[in-house]
Amino acid sequence: MNPAPLSFNDPKGDAAVIPDGTATTFWQPVPANGSVECILSPKTVRTVQRFSTGTQTLPPGGRVRLHAHDAAEEVFYVLEGTGIAELDGQSHRMARGSTVYLGHNVQHTFINDGDTDLKWVWFFMPGGLEDFFAAIGRPRVVGEPAPAPFPRPSDVAQIEADTVFADIGAR
Repeated sequence: MNPAPLSFNDPKGDAAVIPDGTATTFWQPVPANGSVECILSPKTVRTVQRFSTGTQTLPPGGRVRLHAHDAAEEVFYVLEGTGIAELDGQSHRMARGSTVYLGHNVQHTFINDGDTDLKWVWFFMPGGLEDFFAAIGRPRVVGEPAPAPFPRPSDVAQIEADTVFADIGAR
């Protein structure tokens, strides 16, 4: 499904309730080694302002590689666990209830340095992050055990360039 966008001139916007465990989910490759749930996106709901939202879970020792988005903004809200957010080279502690805002071209990485899962809700404007997760991940069925760590695709640099990532050089 890829619904046509709405406008504020339309009589009414859409509404949706996505039950827990029914969204599209993916296992993530090293170094994250966790999972991602893609709950809403321009592919699943019609919106005036494009966005996507979901959750990401990093197991202890997992990390999201350093990256930036040149044409997007991101908001995270930590649901559980603790970790470090490195934003443009500055480290910040994250714990349940922390909110992180990332404007365009802010380089960032997230590290789970705790002993339990680190899980957050992400909001990504204007959407498209779900395409990256689908391209690098493996389909996940809720409740199944995590697979052995697996490598990122060999063409990950091209996948990043084709989706929502800025070129920040060698990583």
